[in-house]
Amino acid sequence: MSLGILIVSHVADITVGVQKLISQTAAQVPVTVAGGTDDGGVGTSVDKIQQAVAANKADELLAFYDLGSAKMNLEMAQEFSDKPIHLYDVALIEGAYTAAALLQAGVERSEIKKQLRPLKIK
Repeated sequence: MSLGILIVSHVADITVGVQKLISQTAAQVPVTVAGGTDDGGVGTSVDKIQQAVAANKADELLAFYDLGSAKMNLEMAQEFSDKPIHLYDVALIEGAYTAAALLQAGVERSEIKKQLRPLKIK
């Protein structure tokens, strides 16, 4: 089963920047993003998240988000997805970057979860 990264932020430019950063280290890891609202404003959209899930060629996704309402929309998208989506309550940039680098190196999801623990946001 292949693993990919999903990044959700209230601002589209943030998701694009994180995706660009990750591509420098983990070019083979599928990364899709959902940033901003449907009309280009600040916020998140379940529809945009679902589109990003569908666009990601991986079988299973590790999801990273910036704020609580993004998590809430990710959880709603999880309910509608046939693809497993694992949410990580960690610092967005550091968490997504670390996970992608570890995926690129062939590290298993269980080990990635352990390595992300120090980045957990309480």
